[in-house]
Amino acid sequence: MSPPVDCGSVDSASHRQDTEGAADADSVATRIPAIVPAQTALVVMHYQTDILQLFPSVAPALLSNTRKLCDAARARGVSVYFAKIHFSPGYPEISPLNRNGQGIRQLGLFVDDQISPELGRQASEPLIMAHRASVFFGTDLQVRLSAQGIDTLLMVGIASTGVVLSSVAYASDADFRLYTVKDCCYDPDPVVHDHLFSTAFDSRTTVLSLADALSLLA
Repeated sequence: MSPPVDCGSVDSASHRQDTEGAADADSVATRIPAIVPAQTALVVMHYQTDILQLFPSVAPALLSNTRKLCDAARARGVSVYFAKIHFSPGYPEISPLNRNGQGIRQLGLFVDDQISPELGRQASEPLIMAHRASVFFGTDLQVRLSAQGIDTLLMVGIASTGVVLSSVAYASDADFRLYTVKDCCYDPDPVVHDHLFSTAFDSRTTVLSLADALSLLA
């Protein structure tokens, strides 16, 4: 014969779980400034096939995390922008003085690749084509954002020491309110990656985990 169920204990446990969940949500809200969806954009930087193929061991997790972030932004009414580094055949956009560009030319990348299809980019979501590490340098991204009244950016990308660092520095100087989502950024040097998020990014942006970002967008 089964022992009697203490309904009071069950109700108490359920209440405790609800209270803890609400406390967690309140904690996130307290730590993280709220957003206005119409004034916010998620900028996904260099999530393109040539780059993801360079990091096959981490690509599935990065794509899964960033797809969750994109879908949450879409559901909340936050604009999603994609940016990719791109060159014409023969690399006429690369100066012989640009050391990083010469490395790209030798690799033969970023001419025919595309945004990773796993992210489900929609036809209405802008694609910014950049010829340098920063997604702002030589592009119309800032003009597009300003025209839409966007003053807040969630920024993610590959790699942290390249596109994320250069783009965050520019966006900070341009007076955007910034968030970075660490779980959706990657660098092959994990020590420098962690250091950036605890120093340069922390001083310019609100650094979020994926869980925090999803709570922000809930």
